[in-house]
Amino acid sequence: MATMPEKRCYYDVLGVDRTATDAQISESYRRLAMKYHPDRNPGDDEAVIAFKEAAEAFEVLSHAEKRSRYDRFGHAGLQGAGGGAPRFHDVSDIFDAFGDMFGDFFGGGGRGGRRRVRRGADVRCNLTLNLLEAANGVAKEVQFERHEKCATCHGSGAKPGTHAEQCPYCGGQGQVIQSTGIFSMRTTCPSCHGTGKVIRDPCHECRGGGYILRQVTRKIVIPAGVDNQTQVRIGGEGEPSPEGGPPGDCYCIISVTEHSLFERNGQHLVCQIPISYSQAALGAKLEVPTLDGPDELKVPAGTQNGEVFQLKGRGMPDPRHRGKGDLLIQVHVEVPKKLDNEHKQLLRRLAEMEQRNVTPERKSFFKRLGEYFHAE
Repeated sequence: MATMPEKRCYYDVLGVDRTATDAQISESYRRLAMKYHPDRNPGDDEAVIAFKEAAEAFEVLSHAEKRSRYDRFGHAGLQGAGGGAPRFHDVSDIFDAFGDMFGDFFGGGGRGGRRRVRRGADVRCNLTLNLLEAANGVAKEVQFERHEKCATCHGSGAKPGTHAEQCPYCGGQGQVIQSTGIFSMRTTCPSCHGTGKVIRDPCHECRGGGYILRQVTRKIVIPAGVDNQTQVRIGGEGEPSPEGGPPGDCYCIISVTEHSLFERNGQHLVCQIPISYSQAALGAKLEVPTLDGPDELKVPAGTQNGEVFQLKGRGMPDPRHRGKGDLLIQVHVEVPKKLDNEHKQLLRRLAEMEQRNVTPERKSFFKRLGEYFHAE
């Protein structure tokens, strides 16, 4: 019967007790990985073995289920399908699995210290709409600034007829390794600023930058129902990536101007309508404004000042869902400031009638008022 190869105890590999916490296990692995990292030990096969051994131990002990199985059955408990045996075959597998927990200590976590390609920066522009444009949706042209490749040097930054050279300081890598005590960090090359190249004879148009700030115009479709500070994304229209990655995006910030008749409240619209005393008392049919044009509203007799009438589905659409808000018509009874003699006579006659025919609501109020003064 074949015997399993002898393996060191994972707790001994990391130099921790069996009662060690997750934080203690992670810290111990971090220390060993930095000590035996291949970048710090070029050509040292024993360091590579120790580096892989520490990674295997960390993968098991940092996983609650694998650690429990290992504590009960040892290395034998990790064998077979679903056993959770360490899966590393070479150093690059370790970089792929654990590079992110070290950041720049592992050269950005990529395989073999490869730098991650960053996307370009996002840019912004502003667009002002009136309420009807916001309600119906609209196609507009927007202008914004971003950098584009220099037409003279085609983005190389070098004077036509010349070319950029490999940076002698970092050997074209764009990064350098700095060691301080037990730490080894990758940092951006101070000579080429991460490009890996130097330009001896820069382009006169872009002054060696390779890019020139330009104003561009793009058409954008605004969905119906947008509100103030809504951001509409124009994909891929931002700054180019300095490392050859994808460009950023342009975000268009929407502002909606105030309307002379409608006040917006989310997806609802509020409209203030003045009515006369006679219209409120007797009832009336009013012509009211809506986003779709004038419409008719029936005001019942006895309408009170400040009463609100709801026109369903006549408000603003929701750009994220189906349906619309409501139009809320709030009426205000207007009291005339100037009256002619005929109006005065009619109102005096009405006042006399109101004294003889007090409504139940008024009677209740005056009764409470009398009780209040009597109590005083």
